Amino acid sequence: MSCRCHTCPAGVTRVLPVSHVPCRCHTCPLLVSHVSPVSVTCPLSVSHVSCRCHTVTCPGGLTHVSLSRVRVTCPPRGSGAPCRFPTPLHVPHVPPTASGAPYRPRGTPGASPAQLLAPLPASGAGRGRAEAAAAAEAAAMAAAAAAAGPCPGPGPGPGAARTKKKQKRFVPQRVKLPRAADPLLAVLGWGVTHQINELSQVPLPVMLLPDDFKASSKIKVNNHLFNRENLPSHFKFKEYCPQVFRNLRERFGVDDQDYQVSLTRSPPRWVGSGHRLLLSADRTLVLKELSSEDVADVHGLLSHYHQYVVQCHGQTLLPRFLGMYRVSVDSEDTYLLVMRNLFSHRLPVHRKYDLKGSLVDREASDKEKGKELPTLKDVDFLNKNEKVFVEEEQQREFMDKLKRDVEFLVQQKLMDYSLLLGIHEVDRGEQEEEEELEEEEPGGGDEGGLGGPYGTSPEGLGGLLNSYRPLGPGEFDPCVDVYALRGAEGAPRREVYFMGLIDVLTQYDARKKAAHAAKTVKHGAGAEISTVHPEQYAKRFLDFITNIFA
Repeated sequence: MSCRCHTCPAGVTRVLPVSHVPCRCHTCPLLVSHVSPVSVTCPLSVSHVSCRCHTVTCPGGLTHVSLSRVRVTCPPRGSGAPCRFPTPLHVPHVPPTASGAPYRPRGTPGASPAQLLAPLPASGAGRGRAEAAAAAEAAAMAAAAAAAGPCPGPGPGPGAARTKKKQKRFVPQRVKLPRAADPLLAVLGWGVTHQINELSQVPLPVMLLPDDFKASSKIKVNNHLFNRENLPSHFKFKEYCPQVFRNLRERFGVDDQDYQVSLTRSPPRWVGSGHRLLLSADRTLVLKELSSEDVADVHGLLSHYHQYVVQCHGQTLLPRFLGMYRVSVDSEDTYLLVMRNLFSHRLPVHRKYDLKGSLVDREASDKEKGKELPTLKDVDFLNKNEKVFVEEEQQREFMDKLKRDVEFLVQQKLMDYSLLLGIHEVDRGEQEEEEELEEEEPGGGDEGGLGGPYGTSPEGLGGLLNSYRPLGPGEFDPCVDVYALRGAEGAPRREVYFMGLIDVLTQYDARKKAAHAAKTVKHGAGAEISTVHPEQYAKRFLDFITNIFA
């Protein structure tokens, strides 16, 4: 957009766009649009508002704009002399009328629309008269400026009183953000809060489209000054397929606000070894760190997974995927997949097994067995003569779900998955709870605000329990502990079982085929190795799981 520039006696260049951008100007002799972020007052009481000013600052404290390429000469600071500028000044105007009507520059109140939008004279006598009128007007302004003295500003002239003006500064609104010592966790909390708030403004789609399974939402933040005690200076956050995971959360009965609170009220903490896992503060959600290849696998599986969840109405033993994110801090990308915690958020697990139905290399190492809660395997399960004691109806419903889920995994050519089994001993858990209460009494309660390591938060997914009666030893809410099964009445021990499928993203590809060939050579063709064809893996897996029940 072209514009005409001129300079006022105060030395501030005013830009007049062709579109005549309105501005807040008053008592200005030329009444043109001033574009300047610096609020200054010249001797003629012109209020310059909203200008793109740069380059030189004169002793009067005014900034001369170089848009018109007019070079203004400023005297030394403190001399009291006005700024000098070249003449004639090209001032936007309309030609004088033949009737001798008073001269009104563009933007003057009372000028007609035709005068305001009239083009400047291009050539001939009209142009000469315009330049003469502009020169005369500029000379009058220069004389007025010289009589008024230098522009008021931070550089006082001789004998001038030293005045101090209070500068107005914009103070951004402070927003309460999650605090975390780990920048990754701080950005995760910020990003989840931002995405949930954004989604709340978008209506639920009637149906998901193919593009929704390819979509993503990302934001890049250069946060140099604001809230630096909590967030890094630069970070990026990306959510994959936001509408799809929003729909999955709804089908799994997870409210978006509870989901946000569970992840952001307190930062998650790192647990386990090997595969890096994060556990939410209320212990209802697990975040698994993925590789970029795993992210591609989830993308490839997501449409089939969503369709399957719709068909089974959310009643599945598969991992319940609730969200997938990429967090970029210090040029390092971290991919996280959010799932429901398979174990309880309040009942501690006392024994844990990872079962695949294979007996080759399926015994926990001595180092693993030395841990406080080791993850034992198939051979350990058999050696301990472990059994799962549940009612026949519960066993039948569980096996129906498991067979349906395994059939889905076979269709997707997936293998190497496991059944994770956690066992809570009710009597042992009751005794531990009493000991914790005795330890808390002298200290005046728990300072962490979560009621001990297995407590619940006031809100979030675990907060559903606070709306109902208190739960006794070994009791659970199936809406919260979705993978839990109560032990049978006549069982040798009072126990609660948590069982679900994990690690379901492994494709039977060329790498797995090569591993199958290598293990066959090492252990023999009849050995029950874990790396086999998906259909063979599924049959062996179901046979083994069927026999774990008493």
